[in-house]
Amino acid sequence: MSTENELFSAVDALLEQVAQDDLPTPVERKRLREAAGLSQAQIATALGARREAVGNWEAGRTEPRPPKRAAYARLLEGLAARFPAPDATTSPPAAPAAFTDASSQAQAASPAQRAERENETTTSAEHPTRSAPDPVKDRITRSAQAARPKTSRRPAAKKATRKPAAAPAAVDERFVNGPLGVLDGDGSLYCVGGLVLDCPAKTVPTLVDWTLAEAQLGSPRLHPSGKDADPLIVLTAAAAQQLGLPEVLEDRRGLRLPEDHKVVKQLTRAKWQLTRRGFGPWARVYRPAQGGQRQCVQLAVLPWGALDTRSWGSTDQLEPADIARVLGTYASRVITPRGSSAVSGLEAMTALRPPTRAVKDESTSSWVSGPMPGSLTEAVDPAPVEAPDEHPVVAALHPRSHQRTPADVLDEEAYEWIRDPQLLTDAECERAFAVGIDVNTAFLAAANRLVVGLGAPVHVKAPAFDKKTPGSWLVDLSGIELDPRLPNPFTPHGIRPEGPAWYATPTVAYAQELIDSYRLPVQIRPLEAWLRTESGPYLDPWYKRLSEAYKATMADLGVTSDMPEADFLAAMEQHKATDPALAAVLSAIKSTVKGGIGKLRERPQGARYKFGEGWPALERPTWRPDIRAAVISAARVNMHRKILKTALALQQTPPRASRLTLGEDALIPIALLSDCAVYLSDGPSPLDFLPRTAEGKPAPGTFRLGVSPGMVKHEGTQELLWAVQMLDEGHNPARHIKGTDAALDGE
Repeated sequence: MSTENELFSAVDALLEQVAQDDLPTPVERKRLREAAGLSQAQIATALGARREAVGNWEAGRTEPRPPKRAAYARLLEGLAARFPAPDATTSPPAAPAAFTDASSQAQAASPAQRAERENETTTSAEHPTRSAPDPVKDRITRSAQAARPKTSRRPAAKKATRKPAAAPAAVDERFVNGPLGVLDGDGSLYCVGGLVLDCPAKTVPTLVDWTLAEAQLGSPRLHPSGKDADPLIVLTAAAAQQLGLPEVLEDRRGLRLPEDHKVVKQLTRAKWQLTRRGFGPWARVYRPAQGGQRQCVQLAVLPWGALDTRSWGSTDQLEPADIARVLGTYASRVITPRGSSAVSGLEAMTALRPPTRAVKDESTSSWVSGPMPGSLTEAVDPAPVEAPDEHPVVAALHPRSHQRTPADVLDEEAYEWIRDPQLLTDAECERAFAVGIDVNTAFLAAANRLVVGLGAPVHVKAPAFDKKTPGSWLVDLSGIELDPRLPNPFTPHGIRPEGPAWYATPTVAYAQELIDSYRLPVQIRPLEAWLRTESGPYLDPWYKRLSEAYKATMADLGVTSDMPEADFLAAMEQHKATDPALAAVLSAIKSTVKGGIGKLRERPQGARYKFGEGWPALERPTWRPDIRAAVISAARVNMHRKILKTALALQQTPPRASRLTLGEDALIPIALLSDCAVYLSDGPSPLDFLPRTAEGKPAPGTFRLGVSPGMVKHEGTQELLWAVQMLDEGHNPARHIKGTDAALDGE
């Protein structure tokens, strides 16, 4: 047991230490720096800290930690000697650190801290004649508090004479610090809005514990019956190293840490679990829910490629605060990332239309989980024609060597078509430019109000076609004859089908539309079909959220829906340079659309997979290749409908009744690639060839320039000879119209 002298010596040493590095209030720190004419960057450089950290010290959001604290205290002491306060007796008292910035205080304080502060405020108000506190006693108290073990390194709350401002009503009290944080090697956790927290964790298990107990990160559910988004911690290379993670993953195929890695063992000892994909670039660390409370943290490891450059550009090369801004903006407008943009797109579908809801069991008067109307509630097997070759329902019918024909498989894919150069007219060859236009988020526009199947398919022989019933139809559309210069709307390669083939409902509905509109002598007679009697606009909430996210981000980049066409084109030329961080958000949103639709038919992955076996994605209610096919089908026929309207807008004579043949003056593209169309033009701009009415407005039903989903933008311009040479060599001008490979650019 320590003697009295030893205890006194320890207290004296503690007093000496506190006296040496006691800091002035945040307001005084800022005053001293400005009085000396120093910038935050200069102080940060001298102390070996970040400029953002100095700003947070001056705002009272965080406090410096040893050894920087002692050096900072010495600097401020020297500045105070040179630049004393003008009149300490008459100047108003400085606001305490905890309340220097009301909004920052609302973010930084936990519910327990807020309650404690309110209690202290009340006590202070009830005893206005209370004597001034002893500074030495206060120093001992603060030091004792600092010596106690704790999981947060926030500055201790100071007593105040006024009640702190409450957090805004729109902010969920559980998640006042935002949806995510970017952890750097010095323990700084950069959150949205410029907030920086001090994270004391030195291992992954303690990081998870601290995040759930102290960080107050996460997002409220997007649907009343959905789930709150788990907190996301993004690890920089320096943070990953500090936590014991390797610089690169040795398992390049599996992209995960081996089971015997020390970090995985640490998690196991701490009773934390990992999902089946293990500890990879996107790792989910969790414990089974207790009392309805989720215990889960999502980790993203930047040096392992968590942010794919095809979706996020160079976001992972930004400063931590800027990374937090990019991901935070995406989280607020779309969803907190949980993996690749494709995974996030699929997760957004589920978050906006959860599979279950609480229903009351009348027999027991208790609440139980029940299916959500209008949602995908359970995993269902696809029709054999809708499934990829390796799916068990297909493998049971055909050997691996069997090559399925259009009569065996639904082949709804995006356009990739070029016109035969021999079909170029003399008038087209006299034009000077090839101009590409691109449909904004074409798949997203196609999802709007699209009715899709919700349950399992039912096989029907010789059904009557009904455009309101989603499904797959075996029908012969080869009798519909179009102008040979036009791409065929029923096949992704734009070539006329040769006999019966499987089509999604939007494709067959467009065939019926062409027959009715142009009096074509053809009848739609399906031979068989796989139909879904339970249906609905499942993707509508997904469309609404992503379209609003897209338009809001474009508006932030200076492109709005009320712009004249010429101003729109000018703004689009430079919008990505306006704010590179927001440009990365825009890229991620577009990748979320395409990736989310593609994820509806996720293929098996991994070297261990054997043909004909099931794979994990099949267990999801959102593994729905039929919905993917319907969206792509709708996007392709939307494209063809506008191509046809554009071609007819300038034509002086109506098309021939027996087949859809256009005149020499028709405006027809020479190439298509997904949502990009290339036209020959006398001028280099889309305004030089897009048809107008007599009043100067865009012709009805044609391509229209604008920012909204489904409208078009300028994709690029090349010379006529370049485009003709591409066609002669069998290459697609739409792929290279802007001077790069569109597939590599993620367009």
